[in-house]
Amino acid sequence: MSTRRILLGLLASGPSHGYDLKRRHDERFPQARPLAYGQVYTTLQRLVRDGLAEVEGTDSDGGPERTTYRSTAEGARELARWAGEIAASAPFVTNEIFAKVVVSILADGDPAAYLTAQRAAHMERMRELTAMKSAKGADLATVLSADFALNHLDADLRWMTTTAARLTTLAAEVDAA
Repeated sequence: MSTRRILLGLLASGPSHGYDLKRRHDERFPQARPLAYGQVYTTLQRLVRDGLAEVEGTDSDGGPERTTYRSTAEGARELARWAGEIAASAPFVTNEIFAKVVVSILADGDPAAYLTAQRAAHMERMRELTAMKSAKGADLATVLSADFALNHLDADLRWMTTTAARLTTLAAEVDAA
């Protein structure tokens, strides 16, 4: 996920300073890793450098000085272009679960036991996410984020089931090599 474009998207609703952008990011993307303040301000400086945002002003309101940023017309065009791009799907996806199964087969490990344990962990996470999105007062960002994660976990579970059914054949291929 592009922090640069996410901050541009947050600036699209109007001028803001770094503290508010960080807070809004963490609210709108509740399942994402929270942004560090340093990352926000570094990204804002790069957006200004690249002409995609500009400083609207600074004020202190009796506290620390705060710089307010706003998107430029070029920033709005960049955001619209990016938001309209179709995300390419990877032809082959390699993730940690896949890698551990392959390594387990190659190293005479117990891929079936690993898949069983990983499946249990996925099921527990799915219960947590379902509870999170079903909680009273859950906001739309939380529900959408939980749904996204649930669908990915479900796809992993389906892959694990298929792979578990093929372990004998996979192990035989490795032994024959």
